[in-house]
Amino acid sequence: MEPPRLEDVLAAKERVYAHMRPSPLLHHPLLDEWVGCRVWVKHENHNPTGSFKVRGGLNLVGQLGDRERQQGVIAASTGNHGQSLALACQLHGIRCRVVVPVDSNPDKKAALRAFGAELFEYGRDFDEAREYVEDVARREGWRYVHNANEPLLIAGVGTYAIEIFDTLDRVDFVFVPIGGGSGAAGCGIVRDGLGRSTRVVGVQAQQADAFVESWRGPVRVTRERAETFAEGIATRTTFDLTFSMLKASLDDVVVLAESELREGVAAAIQFTHNLAEGAGAAALAAARRYAPPKDATVVCVMSGGNADMRTLRHTLA
Repeated sequence: MEPPRLEDVLAAKERVYAHMRPSPLLHHPLLDEWVGCRVWVKHENHNPTGSFKVRGGLNLVGQLGDRERQQGVIAASTGNHGQSLALACQLHGIRCRVVVPVDSNPDKKAALRAFGAELFEYGRDFDEAREYVEDVARREGWRYVHNANEPLLIAGVGTYAIEIFDTLDRVDFVFVPIGGGSGAAGCGIVRDGLGRSTRVVGVQAQQADAFVESWRGPVRVTRERAETFAEGIATRTTFDLTFSMLKASLDDVVVLAESELREGVAAAIQFTHNLAEGAGAAALAAARRYAPPKDATVVCVMSGGNADMRTLRHTLA
């Protein structure tokens, strides 16, 4: 499986922008004070599904062949990946089935149904749902869309990095949450392809740290549990394509405690007046923890805004 290149990201723009606009890249002065340097926020929470993932779904589904369209699409998701595929399949008249973990975010489940997905619940977390879906896809002949091992998905989500670098002449750091790793991988492709010197810094939850331990160590790690409320980064393992890309291109990783992730959600509301889910606000908290130089220009990717009421009550209590 070949990783996508800058040319693939540029080619994805036509399919992505046929159905959405570039997301806002905004400066919030109060956030500068909180982080300690000049910060821009890439508001992927303003996208049609409330997440950066929609870009990958639009690019991949828009290129399915006739046989794959007839098979229908199936995926495992905690919500945002599934929504991206459900919306894209709805636009193209393709059947879409999404399996989410039991007791998933109820608002994301409602959105999946609203976008026309056939919704099923299985497993205690994303990885159990994913293993179930892979078995179903083999037995029933669906077009399985992995959340990370899909070059067309990565090329699609990479379009937000194009928007960042087209807007800002200077970007010293980009902070981006890592679950499956497609968003950070897309940033790396674009940064390298454009020859920019920006440092791409990933963000993980302390209680779902399989990626960072694998990235720092000599072997890839799988955890027994991922016990973070930030479901977008609640993965227990790494994935071949994105891990190999990030092993080569990622500059650093920040690991956050649950209290810091909650603080990020509160900061998004207080300083940017935006609703961000745990993973979506992780970049804000990571930038504050990392403490870049005061003269640095930082971009924080607010990857999603699909927080449900139970999360907000817990976070803001």
